[in-house]
Amino acid sequence: PGASHASIDRAFDAGSILRTHVLRPTWHFVAPADIRWLLQLTGPRVTSVISAYGRTLGLDDEVLGTSRRAIARALQGGKHLARSELGTALRASGLELNGTTLGHVMMHAELDGVICSGPRRGKQVTYALLEERVAPASALSRDEALAELVRRYFLSHGPATVRDFVWWSGLTASQARRGIAMLDTQLVREHLEGLEYWLAPSTPPPMPSEAYLLPNYDEYTVAYRDRDVYFDAARAAALPRRYNVPFDHAVVLSGRVIGMWRRTVGKDALRVETRLFVGLDASGRVEAEVSDAAERYARFLGVPVVMEEASPTGS
Repeated sequence: PGASHASIDRAFDAGSILRTHVLRPTWHFVAPADIRWLLQLTGPRVTSVISAYGRTLGLDDEVLGTSRRAIARALQGGKHLARSELGTALRASGLELNGTTLGHVMMHAELDGVICSGPRRGKQVTYALLEERVAPASALSRDEALAELVRRYFLSHGPATVRDFVWWSGLTASQARRGIAMLDTQLVREHLEGLEYWLAPSTPPPMPSEAYLLPNYDEYTVAYRDRDVYFDAARAAALPRRYNVPFDHAVVLSGRVIGMWRRTVGKDALRVETRLFVGLDASGRVEAEVSDAAERYARFLGVPVVMEEASPTGS
C-alpha cells in the first residue's frame, strides 16, 4: 500500500528487491534474505531442466566453468555490468557467446549463485556479484528451506493442491508432500469435488469485489495448474494463446477473469484498452470497477489515465 512506480524502482536499484532465475526457468523478484536458500533449494532442478538444451548450444561443464570465472572477475570490486558488457568480458577470455547462448550462460551463473541483478542503467538491468550485492544471512538446511517454501505458498495461495505447488515451485510431488508433513498443524486439508486442497487454518478473507488489472504471469493467474476456478475453460479454448491467461494482461472482477487489457504508457498519460468477454452490464458496475482499477494503476505510475474499450472478445 502506498507504493509507487518510482519507489519500486528505487528499491530495485538499492538492492532491496532482486531479480534472478529461481523456482522455474524464468526470472522472479525475490527478497535479499531469501535469495540464497531459494537458489539452493530450487536451483538444481532448474539447472537439470535447462542443461539438455544448453548442451545443444555447446555449453558443457568446461565452458560453463570458464564463463563463471570470467563473469566473477569482470564484476569483482562492486562493478555493475549489463549483459552485453559481460559478453565482451567473456570474449576476452576466449568465449564467443552471443544471443541465446549468452543468455543461457547468464542463467547458469544466476542459478549457481554467482550473480544477481544490479541497479538499472537507464532501461538496462545490470548484473552484480551476489556475494557483494547481498548481505550474509542465516543458512537454512534443505528441509528447513523446503518447509518454508511450502508454508509460504499454501498460506498465501491456498486453497491449493499439491499439483498447483509442483507447477509453481518446479519441485516434485514427493518434495511437496514431505514439506506439508513437516508443517504439522500450520496447514489444514480440505476435500472438494474429489481434490485435496491445503490452506491456512484461519478463515480466509472474503473475495474482494473490486476489479484489478493484472499483468501477464501475475501470481493470481500463473500460480495454479488448474485455472478453471477463476477462468472459464470454454473461453480459454476459444482464445488465441497470446490473448489467454496467464500469457496476457487479465481484467479480474470479484475473483474471476472477465477480459484482457493493454496499456500504452506515454509521457503525459496512461492509455488502457480493455477487451471484455461480455458487454457491460446495465447497472454500469463493470465499467465503474474497471475504470477505478485503471485509475489506481495510473496513480501508481503518477500520470492521468485515458480509457479505451475494444469490442467484447468473442462477440
